[in-house]
Amino acid sequence: MKRLIFDKLINWKNSINRKPLIVYGARQIGKTYTILDFGKTEYDNVLYCNFENDKELHKVFDRNLKPERIIEALKVYYSCSVIKGKTLIFFDEIQTCEAALTSLKYFNEEANDYHIIAAGSLLGLAINRGSYSFPVGKVDLITMYPMNFEEFLLATDNENLRDMILESYNSMTPMLLHDKAMDLYRTYLVVGGYPKALKTYIETNDMNLVRSEQISISNSYISDMAKYASPSETIKSIEIYNSIFSQLGKESTKFQYSAVSKKARSKTYDLALSWLKASNVVLNCTLTTEGYFPLTATEDLQTFKIYYCDIGLLTLKGEILPGKIIQNIDISNKVRGMLAESYVATQLNFNGFKLYYWNSSNTSELDFVIHLNGDAIPIEVKSSDNVRARSLKTYISKYNPKYSIKISSKNFGFENNIKSIPLYAVFCIK
Repeated sequence: MKRLIFDKLINWKNSINRKPLIVYGARQIGKTYTILDFGKTEYDNVLYCNFENDKELHKVFDRNLKPERIIEALKVYYSCSVIKGKTLIFFDEIQTCEAALTSLKYFNEEANDYHIIAAGSLLGLAINRGSYSFPVGKVDLITMYPMNFEEFLLATDNENLRDMILESYNSMTPMLLHDKAMDLYRTYLVVGGYPKALKTYIETNDMNLVRSEQISISNSYISDMAKYASPSETIKSIEIYNSIFSQLGKESTKFQYSAVSKKARSKTYDLALSWLKASNVVLNCTLTTEGYFPLTATEDLQTFKIYYCDIGLLTLKGEILPGKIIQNIDISNKVRGMLAESYVATQLNFNGFKLYYWNSSNTSELDFVIHLNGDAIPIEVKSSDNVRARSLKTYISKYNPKYSIKISSKNFGFENNIKSIPLYAVFCIK
């Protein structure tokens, strides 16, 4: 399955300012597979070091962090050659060995002609930071996410359809295979973007097996909570994690601690929520009180919405039967709207947008506002083709944006300075 991050990895390899690279993201999103595939494709050989599976490996970094000594030790440890520029050195699950993480600083300063990629989840949470430190400014960073809808299309042999969507987006003219694309969008709502779940769908077309994979992934997140947090914080993180579906189903979708537990307060649950955010298990969407660029100037950090990092997790947690989503039957408009909004959040996040939403004295709420080419662009999300958007009209009247975006099940169009973008084409907004 082609991952779009592959092109970024090639750019990193060819950069004259290349530093050791850290690929960061939640578990089970395909970091290890993608980096190994990149190494096999672009290098003569790969030296693969997994710090989670091999505790003996940690001892290589105990003596000192001199790059040449470490390389010589690794060559002996793995009985392999390491050639500068031709060998990819891959430090996997680096968060479990803080000395190896710190060593990246010295590789950058003293031996930057070695090509090193490190991958980790929970960086900054699992590190004790006692004797060692994070190599700030000495590494390149890329955040990786679950597969977006574009990658889903590529994996399911719909590359030509992807190209048609891009063409219609660029010209803002109707897409001929609109209904087919909408069907695939609804399938993606169930399958989501975890590579194992998508692989299972492609090989079996059995949604029960897909759900089984998603359950396993969800349980692995809970296991991580127990591994890296105290028992008390673990319980709180699980409570927040399990509350997201019901939170998004409320009239006001802003995160409320009281919806987690009657006894929950920000003072006692902030750390648990920070764990979920830092581990990339959830996405944060902050309120902005004004619609002017830059949105950071008017963000309210105490008011926010929370989404799962993957839309498949949301449909799993909501216990919605896959057939009802795919066939678009027997689902309330509220749930359809929740799914559409969460889906859009994951796609925008994948494309690097910081997520904001806007409201006006709690009477009008706009789903998203994004920084795009130096402007604050409003986005209204609708799950159907009924695109009446009073909140968007209020925003336009108040801030007069360069243009606006409506995302719905309607085909492409551009009228009254509003771009109509189908749900399946959100990946085009870059």
